[in-house]
Amino acid sequence: MSKNKSFLLGVLAILFVFILAACSSNNANKDDKKPNDNGKASSNEASNGDESGLPTEENGMKFADRVELKIPVYDRAFEGWNVTDNYYTKWIQEEFGEKHNIDIKFVPIARANEETDYQQLLAAGNAPHIVFHYDMPKALNYYSSEVLQPLNYDEIKQYAPTYWDKLGQTIEDYGTVNDEKVFFFAERPDVDNFVTIIRKDWVEQVGMKVEDLTSQEKMDELAMKWKEAGLGTLGSSLTANHYQYSYPYRDWPIDPEYRALYSDLTVADFTTDETKEWLEHHSYQYHNGLIDQEFYLNDAAKSKSDFVAGRIGTYGEFISSNTDLFSATLANNPDADFAVVPPAPPEGKKPQARAYWPFGFIMGINEAATEEQRVAVWMYLEWMIQPDNLFFLQNGVEGENYTLTEDGVPLKNEEFNGESKLAMNNNKDYWSLVIEAPFFENEEKTLEVMKHFWSPKDYEYIVDDLLKYQEEVKEYKTPDALFTTVINSVNEYQADLNELFQQLYVDIVISSPDELDKKYEAAKKRYLEAGYQEILDEKQKAIDDGNYIYIER
Repeated sequence: MSKNKSFLLGVLAILFVFILAACSSNNANKDDKKPNDNGKASSNEASNGDESGLPTEENGMKFADRVELKIPVYDRAFEGWNVTDNYYTKWIQEEFGEKHNIDIKFVPIARANEETDYQQLLAAGNAPHIVFHYDMPKALNYYSSEVLQPLNYDEIKQYAPTYWDKLGQTIEDYGTVNDEKVFFFAERPDVDNFVTIIRKDWVEQVGMKVEDLTSQEKMDELAMKWKEAGLGTLGSSLTANHYQYSYPYRDWPIDPEYRALYSDLTVADFTTDETKEWLEHHSYQYHNGLIDQEFYLNDAAKSKSDFVAGRIGTYGEFISSNTDLFSATLANNPDADFAVVPPAPPEGKKPQARAYWPFGFIMGINEAATEEQRVAVWMYLEWMIQPDNLFFLQNGVEGENYTLTEDGVPLKNEEFNGESKLAMNNNKDYWSLVIEAPFFENEEKTLEVMKHFWSPKDYEYIVDDLLKYQEEVKEYKTPDALFTTVINSVNEYQADLNELFQQLYVDIVISSPDELDKKYEAAKKRYLEAGYQEILDEKQKAIDDGNYIYIER
């Protein structure tokens, strides 16, 4: 049996179990599915505040009967942290839940295994009432599996007016699939803390300067000098699962239809001219010893350990004030010095990159959620998006977790380890339902605050340079097109194509450069026949039908 067939059968089995569980819940747990005192069935119509038991101003915005609200939260296996029971989950229950007669149950979702977790929870009838994902293609998978219920915008406006004021336009722009209102979103400020660090001392040791590393060719020149000096290599790891490698090789300005056809985080654009250029460069680096000869065995953890140990001279991560990257590296080499890698596209190209869509989490309401539970979701988002509540969740207790400057900037106390200590990324996994990054008053104030969140002590200049380079390339960092219809072939072939891509590209890179053209042509044929041609055909039809959104910045 092919992998595609096995995958489809697995999904069908999960959905079958889920449908049975839902039916069982309808028949055996009527109090869960029809909790209204007057016996009315739940609906997607906005509440009119009558005897339904829903919150109104007259009843103090309390549900007549206790409502259980299941909220997803990423479990990142942070040592010493109970993601479902801690100071902040208790505070949320007290400050929000008790005031509205809601029991909040946090459901852990493994960050690295979230789709499997959700599938199992949905099948068992235990899924959270919010189903989320960061990537639209994955969110569309949930929609096409029919585990999400349609939305009523009037209901959101009624119970979450502040949230709607901030996100309503984004919801209306991006939340409709096949003419069905289905997704709502978290806000995403235009900030990003991913940075690639370079060993500045190595750069200077071979007679070069970091500020001169402004092209791919200059980086290769540097790596060759590192090799000759016996220092180390550039960082490199297996390209898998998220595909943005070809953006720096693309033409500028952008052709929106080309971008829509060939851009997809989950499926590589293996057949494009840009991919071939990337493969040729990767092959050059490999055969000249500029990268690890076993790069295909490396992941983020291995790359970090190699950087810390002094085996590679570049490494990228989402930087935060509590990163141990610099201290760990200095423990092995006290003379190490660090800098940010400047934008370095191929000569003659623009420093293109994929920008985030203007939203963070993409969310839907679990099909099994009752009207009461759906309303509780809107009320929860409305409560959380209030500035005081959001500030507390992001920063903790003044005088313990942070001190406040005269300008109102919270300075984090990194040494604090008391009851109110924050989880990773400043409790982000709780407040990211409404916003992807902290935002304070305006963009200028936000960047000032974020520099404190991101800057390790004594390395504030790293974040200064990160922000400087981001501003330099802002024009060339643009979001992908967004399809407003399900591209079913992506769901069908994604897993097999991802596996095939890794096999094909690694084989091409490590084979003799003389064989590259021949191998690539044969590999393209295999890739197209394995399902990519069907993806391109289906995408092209959606493009021809106008079922995509591309917003130029």
